[in-house]
Amino acid sequence: QVQLVESGGGLVQDGGSLRLSCTASGSIFRPNRMGWYRQAPGKQRELVATITTGGSTNYADSVKGRFTISRDNAKTTVYLQMNSLQPEDSAVYYCNALIVMENLEVWGQGTLVTVSA
Repeated sequence: QVQLVESGGGLVQDGGSLRLSCTASGSIFRPNRMGWYRQAPGKQRELVATITTGGSTNYADSVKGRFTISRDNAKTTVYLQMNSLQPEDSAVYYCNALIVMENLEVWGQGTLVTVSA
């Protein structure tokens, strides 16, 4: 069973930084794409950033220039470096992995990020 384990959420002041991590386990295949989504109270889940095995990245316009997504060499851990955080970035952040060979999309349990004004 494929699992995603997230870490790194917490409380930070406006303008601060946090780094989220997510590690995939349980599959013999590397996720083809990993990424982060977020959901604030009363809002729909939205894309934050994704990265493919080849290193191609995609960012939401609202985080471009502030957030950076990266993967480790084994391609099973994804990081999200979040700088210049704003109160509107407060949300539960979910890790996501797509494993094409298993026709599988997996979600993490979520980690809470709170940015105080």
